[in-house]
Amino acid sequence: MKPTNVKPDRDWHEGRRLRGWELAQEGWPQRKIAAALGVSPGAVSQWLNRARQYGTETLRHRPAPGAKPRLSPAQRAHLPALLERGAEAFGFRGEVWTTKRVAAVIEREFGVHYHPAHVSHVLRAIGWSAQKPIRRATQRDEAAIAAWYNERWPALKERPRPKGGPSSG
Repeated sequence: MKPTNVKPDRDWHEGRRLRGWELAQEGWPQRKIAAALGVSPGAVSQWLNRARQYGTETLRHRPAPGAKPRLSPAQRAHLPALLERGAEAFGFRGEVWTTKRVAAVIEREFGVHYHPAHVSHVLRAIGWSAQKPIRRATQRDEAAIAAWYNERWPALKERPRPKGGPSSG
């Protein structure tokens, strides 16, 4: 899955606002513009007021506010290749990628610090997802657990009582 910088409906919304302005310039009433474009009359009113006050450029798509991404597009494009090398290649135990591990790799490789909670946004943008490891004791002995389950557990299970025997009633 490749990230896209522009959602397909943004151009459509922008075109609808600009078409509303054009129809208003042709003398259409706001209610007819709203009906023709499938929006509320209040939306048309807001578009027209904004265009009259600040110009038609305000009807165009504006990028979302916020800080600029700390990873450059080239760094973000290189991140999947780093992650494909595996977690053990970076000194982690096990092949599970958690957000903390990815944050550590990003900081080590690119010098950019991300909070682990934000790393999930970065991962989704490149088409990856974080994995949650199963928490188990380090002293866990799989062979002893299997032996207990196969030998001791059947003796502990409650056996069904035979039907049709003597009753207390």
